[in-house]
Amino acid sequence: MMKKIKKWEPDNFELQMNSVWSFKERGNWATHDAKYRGNWSPFIPRNIILRYSKEKDLVLDQFAGGGTTLVEAKLLNRNVIGLDINEKALERCKEKINFEFENSGKVKLKKADARNLSFLKDESIDLICTHPPYANIINYSEDIEEDLSRLELKEFLVEMKKVAKESYRVLKKEKFCAILIGDTRKKGSVIPLGFEVMQIFLAAGFKLKEIIIKEQHNCKATGFWKTNSIKYNFLLLAHEYLYVFKK
Repeated sequence: MMKKIKKWEPDNFELQMNSVWSFKERGNWATHDAKYRGNWSPFIPRNIILRYSKEKDLVLDQFAGGGTTLVEAKLLNRNVIGLDINEKALERCKEKINFEFENSGKVKLKKADARNLSFLKDESIDLICTHPPYANIINYSEDIEEDLSRLELKEFLVEMKKVAKESYRVLKKEKFCAILIGDTRKKGSVIPLGFEVMQIFLAAGFKLKEIIIKEQHNCKATGFWKTNSIKYNFLLLAHEYLYVFKK
């Protein structure tokens, strides 16, 4: 059975106009929710898709995860390919896109590794809109060998070179690739994962169109974290980087 949807779009939506994005409300229209750990706010793919693509374009999300990008692409009349190496993620994606909507895009799901998109032709994608794991900060599986979320930082960055290379290959010239990535902290020092990934995509041939700072709203300094932030003198990481690259 198709899901019955009560609300099809956000209230009073306005396109973001500057390089700092902050969405206090998670986004609860269509089939969106925050139950999939680490999924991004639907306001992010909505802004990216509206600004960097047009109706009937083909969008790719090679880390489909909770299906947020797929839902937004379908609602905005873009065709979309959702890939993930994790069957559980793909099952959730199927559930999320199970609705009928007038003038909606088509969704194709496939179990695949973001490092090998050999089933996609060169320059066949109009927009890449994706949210990869941040190395092993959140482990999305315990035994899937190809799962990048199981890798330590150095190995993760090596494998992201393959992701960047394939992203560049399948994207059409003059089109855009948007990626959300954050930093982490280890033994008291910040590990600039975001900057490292940015350099990898630049080395693959992309030009940097935008650096957007996305504010996180689940980082309030209360209780345990407030005590430790003062005791050990560190700031809570409350931002991520949304890079928009152009081929």
